Amino acid sequence: MDTVVVLIARPGTGALDNNLLKSVVKLARAAEVRWLAREEACEMAAAGVAGLEDRLRALIGDRPVDVAVLPAANRRKRLLIADMDSTMIAQECIDELGAAAGQGERIAAITARAMRGEIDFAASLRERLGLVAGLDASMIGGLLNATRFTEGGRTLVQTMKSHGAHTVLVSGGFTVFTSHVAKALGFDSHRANELVIEDGKLTGRAQEPILGRDAKTAALREIAGKLGLKPIETLAVGDGANDIDMLAASGLGVAFHAKPAVRAQARARIDHGDLTALLYLQGYAKTEFVT
Repeated sequence: MDTVVVLIARPGTGALDNNLLKSVVKLARAAEVRWLAREEACEMAAAGVAGLEDRLRALIGDRPVDVAVLPAANRRKRLLIADMDSTMIAQECIDELGAAAGQGERIAAITARAMRGEIDFAASLRERLGLVAGLDASMIGGLLNATRFTEGGRTLVQTMKSHGAHTVLVSGGFTVFTSHVAKALGFDSHRANELVIEDGKLTGRAQEPILGRDAKTAALREIAGKLGLKPIETLAVGDGANDIDMLAASGLGVAFHAKPAVRAQARARIDHGDLTALLYLQGYAKTEFVT
């Protein structure tokens, strides 16, 4: 069998019970279940059943269980390209700047539209930055200290690195934030936009050109090329519309707690699990995790 079914429950729920597993095995015509983490994640070799993933989602229903049907070959990836805002961290940094400038609701609304793909990302970023012009740059330190890291992020990065993968944080946000997040989680490198600061205050501009949707995809291809990697050897994760092309260009693109348009187009999606789910998708057992 050349297909693998991966089931991942929201940690602590025990949602992968025997009754569900029996039903999945029957529907997928699967072989023996292999536990990656008892009651949390498992995988099984399966037959090539038409429309299997959609049928499994219908079977699982509203249980907090993610499912992916993936090729059995080339599962462990050698390059991780990760979005930052609402992926590796729980907030949108431009929204935090907006709140500090007294423009929180207005900027958050623009961000939400951009992440849904309703408006151009670069134009929306310029508009949002214009609303924080004049903000004292010294307050950024407080925002960095308040960073809310997504559960499982450091384990994802460190485990892949320990098995020889290269890890890169690529964001449409700003280097002042990506440098902090990349260091905290252990990424090999990071890319983002550069805020223009003059006389200790935000000018309301970023260095051009804006790093957005196309730049993320270009970064994946450039870095993979430098490392001598084929597209199948790459893993990308993100949540917003500006991540869609990057996810599509990777060997395994994962929509993580993502917007509907992203979930609909990504090769795999995680709606319930934390970032360690990306390790389970690659066939890592919890005993192999590195923190």
